[in-house]
Amino acid sequence: MKYRKEIEKIENFIRERTGNLDGGIIGLSGGIDSTIIAYLSVRALGKAKVYGLIMPYDSQSVEDGELVAKELGIDYDIVNIKPVVDSFEEQAKYFDKDLSKGNLMARVRMCLLYGAANNKNRLVLGTTNKSEMEIGYFTKHGDGAVDIEPIAHLYKTEVWEMAEELGIPEQLITKAPSAELWDGQTDENELGFNYHTLDKILQGETEGIEQKVLERVENLRKGSWHKKKMPDRLEVEE
Repeated sequence: MKYRKEIEKIENFIRERTGNLDGGIIGLSGGIDSTIIAYLSVRALGKAKVYGLIMPYDSQSVEDGELVAKELGIDYDIVNIKPVVDSFEEQAKYFDKDLSKGNLMARVRMCLLYGAANNKNRLVLGTTNKSEMEIGYFTKHGDGAVDIEPIAHLYKTEVWEMAEELGIPEQLITKAPSAELWDGQTDENELGFNYHTLDKILQGETEGIEQKVLERVENLRKGSWHKKKMPDRLEVEE
């Protein structure tokens, strides 16, 4: 297995970081990133210590998230976030665009995950991969707000390869990546390029790639610096 040692490292990381608590909480979308975290967490902790929270907006499908939970035998709940999101829209005028509403949805999901984590004495397990991390393709204080990030050092293409080795169902591996922030949203349509192209660029393989794509990736990397660190503080001399 190409990823055997890497799998063991991630399992040890999850086990060590959750050691003094009762396990981990995962937001289960049925996407490959949350799925692989669920599989690795069960291997590391056992199914009794892994809990899934499926958080659709209205009519979004929950089938893939449920498939993961049932395949692994972990406890899970389904919480429709539409009433919470809609209440924000009713009270304030700031969420009328796809991006602002999508970020709101991610932050509502974060609140639910931490509510469950506090209730169950567990850590929130992040699902962001290196490709997303490099270009800031996550919501600040949303899916970027977690306790640990077990796969933030793996490119998306590596996550897919590892999923094959773990025996994750093919329909989840080939599923179009999406944060499910609005109807029909997919990562690659929103970004303007696919993950295979992105990973080549991030690894310095730029031959044959359009200049506008290279510039887009570079702008995303530079523009997302504030998402990847604690807030800057003005240092004042006493």
